[in-house]
Amino acid sequence: MTTPDTQRPRPGSDILRTALRRNIGAMVWGTVLMGLYQAGETAFPIALGLIVEHTMQGDRSLGALGLSIGALAVIITTVSLSWRFGMRVLQKANTTEAHRWRVRVAACGLQPVARDVDLKSGEILTIATEDADQTADIIEVVPLLISSLVAVVVAAVALGLADIRLGLLVIVGTVAILSVLSVMSKRIGASTQEQQARVARAGAKVADLIIGLRPLHGFGGNHAAFRSYRKVSTEAKHQAITVAKVNGVYAGTALALNAVLAAAVTLTAGWLAFGGEITIGELVMAVGLAQFIMEPLKLFSEMPKYVMIARASAERMALVLTAPPVTTPGPERPSEGGSLEIDCVRYGTLRDVKFQVPAGEFVAIAVYQPRSAADLASVLSVNVPPEAYEGSVRVGGQELADLSVEAVREHMLVNPYDGEIFAGTLRTNIDPSGTSRSVPEAVEASLLTDVVALHREGLDHGVRDRGANLSGGQRQRLSLARALAADTDVLVLHDPTTAVDAVTEQLIARNIAKLRRGRTTVVLTSSPALLDAADRVLVLDEGAITAEDTHRNLLAKDETYCSAVAR
Repeated sequence: MTTPDTQRPRPGSDILRTALRRNIGAMVWGTVLMGLYQAGETAFPIALGLIVEHTMQGDRSLGALGLSIGALAVIITTVSLSWRFGMRVLQKANTTEAHRWRVRVAACGLQPVARDVDLKSGEILTIATEDADQTADIIEVVPLLISSLVAVVVAAVALGLADIRLGLLVIVGTVAILSVLSVMSKRIGASTQEQQARVARAGAKVADLIIGLRPLHGFGGNHAAFRSYRKVSTEAKHQAITVAKVNGVYAGTALALNAVLAAAVTLTAGWLAFGGEITIGELVMAVGLAQFIMEPLKLFSEMPKYVMIARASAERMALVLTAPPVTTPGPERPSEGGSLEIDCVRYGTLRDVKFQVPAGEFVAIAVYQPRSAADLASVLSVNVPPEAYEGSVRVGGQELADLSVEAVREHMLVNPYDGEIFAGTLRTNIDPSGTSRSVPEAVEASLLTDVVALHREGLDHGVRDRGANLSGGQRQRLSLARALAADTDVLVLHDPTTAVDAVTEQLIARNIAKLRRGRTTVVLTSSPALLDAADRVLVLDEGAITAEDTHRNLLAKDETYCSAVAR
């Protein structure tokens, strides 16, 4: 599958440029409106100074008063409306851009061909949410930076007209403040990037804990797992504290420097007024500007920090968007029919695995080592690129390497033993696309009928994220129902009944054999019920097929098999 993100590399700087380029219209309008806002804010003390100046000169008529009030009303109206509409334009563009990058990152994770990126799902989730939001903030940062500059320039010009020394003081002070803060902002960017990485790792760890909490309790490994999470979480906490300290120092320094500049302007204006070099009106204007300029200076001085944070987040998004696909799939589609052939495959614990499943046969593979089952399932589900293992896999008589991944997964479904359950309803989990015609049959075959009957809503009963409101057996049967409802030509099930009782398992095994009659089905299992329901059983031991027969014949003549699968 080709997406814009796979066409060329997209480093962090390119991501920021793309965000700025496609929001240029909104940014121009936002800059104009926010510039008017800052100009209006700065014009207020200037207008007050002019009013005082005219009053001191004796012009105290009602007309002059009305004109002054009208001028102030225009300034206040401009400030109010420009801020309201300017922020509306910028925040809409910001939110829209963040959504675009969230969709891009999510699309990379949902592509049939996985990306070669050393990140867990929890880390990718953090990138798709927090980093996407912080990257999109650049759309607000640039207009606010420019509008703050407008305020500083207007103030400098107004003060310079009163006395050149006041204007130069503002300009020199602003340059000095930005020089100091730009150095500090680099450390903030680096610290923030590290914090985001550690928080993402902690999120991935807790997601793994939630998934494996039941089995961890089963063998008493929960305490060790919790200690492992505590270590990762503590590292994230310490890094967050470091970032908070750096941000605090940055904010304190910016506030102190801005206050020093405002005080310097005020004192200088007072000294000049005392010496008769500027008028009382100009003094009022200078004092007012010194107070009002604090806000744009504060905003202006914070912008380098936000730019560095946006850049750090963009670099993290680039880790996902620029990662190459694990494999380059072929363009072909499988031929009609459901045959499956594994020819001398060597991968992980597998060594020269060779077997063939003709179309329409139900074959069970008794795997003595669980790792071998996981390796075989990974190969068949195309999670392992064909070039990463020796031998070949043929689906419908065609090499897996020559087929597109989308076509393979339409033709052959490999259902993992830990199939994901999504927030939604029972129905949307069984038939996400809403196109399956065999949902009732799949529900019945997986014995999910009791779960449906428990709730008045039936199949529309709500399911929480990861199936948190379902038991382990219910989640497993729901995953099995989804696999059966897909009704693919070839279905590979990996331990589909490990969380159900023996009676339920027996019924499910018979139902699978009945529902899948005439369709190719492969089950990786040690369940006696599923092994007995299969047309043929293959024994996978030490990475190779070592025996082949029916379940009952193997029980009668193979003691190792009998001890491995008998319960």
